[in-house]
Amino acid sequence: MIELPKKRILVTGGSGFLGRHLISRLEKTGCRNVVAPRRNEYDLTNLDAIEQMFEVYQPEVLIHLAAAVGGIGANRANPGRFFYENAIMGIQLIETARRRGIEKTVVLGTICAYPKFTPVPFREENLWDGYPEETNAPYGLAKKVLLVQCQSYREQYGSNAIFLLPVNLYGPGDNFDLHSSHVIPALIRKCVEAVDAGRREIVLWGDGSPTREFLYVEDAADGILLATEKYDRSDPVNLGSGMELSIRELAKTIAEITGFKGRIVWDTNQPNGQPRRRLDVSRAEKEFGFRATTPFEVGLRKTIDWYLTSTRSGEMR
Repeated sequence: MIELPKKRILVTGGSGFLGRHLISRLEKTGCRNVVAPRRNEYDLTNLDAIEQMFEVYQPEVLIHLAAAVGGIGANRANPGRFFYENAIMGIQLIETARRRGIEKTVVLGTICAYPKFTPVPFREENLWDGYPEETNAPYGLAKKVLLVQCQSYREQYGSNAIFLLPVNLYGPGDNFDLHSSHVIPALIRKCVEAVDAGRREIVLWGDGSPTREFLYVEDAADGILLATEKYDRSDPVNLGSGMELSIRELAKTIAEITGFKGRIVWDTNQPNGQPRRRLDVSRAEKEFGFRATTPFEVGLRKTIDWYLTSTRSGEMR
């Protein structure tokens, strides 16, 4: 077990949605030597920048969260960029960590790495049983490459590198840009804007039948912290809540909470994405004692409240 408060910890993507919550969680546990450089300081697609970053901060623990990521629309528009940037950032960071003898490397993968028709619930051993859903395959495959790197470096060099597979996250501070956001913030924004403008209709992609699992961002931060402290094996580990909800049910719930009483129109000319998603979360509980604790509707209401407060105070503009 690693005593994190005694370590120098470098978090990539620390200014992002999950990163901010993780850093807050680390600080609450007594970690006082946590750094989270921004991209304008160190471009992680550039190996020289990575070397300079490691030289400046001398980390003992690396937690790699940084990613080029977005919803279905963003993945369709940027398949090449999402593949290249995610692959090259991770490959160079893990290699630099190996050469510098970093004590612990934690790499965040993605649920998008699973095959399109994975049996539900998704078990970690199913990860290589097929090709990912087409709209986000380049992103998912880029992350999958990093799992192979972590496992092969552990085997050849004895690197203590672990790989976590978080499900769709949501919570306060999420990305609400409709061009790049995921489904929950996109639905919240569409419903709130429709209410404010008096519109009686919103249009959503697909037919509403796909299912998704969601993990509250603070629970995700807890899971990452526990894995960083306690987990030291090559097997990937799912991080999720174990729940499953259709997009149609999700839209109805968000409409009710936000007060949108109009009609939801499903644009079936647009893709649904992966048909179903629900994780087997037993390995995380067995290996490092992680279990999500935030009820979905509680987390959803906190997210909506944060968005309403932020937009009406002008912070989101």
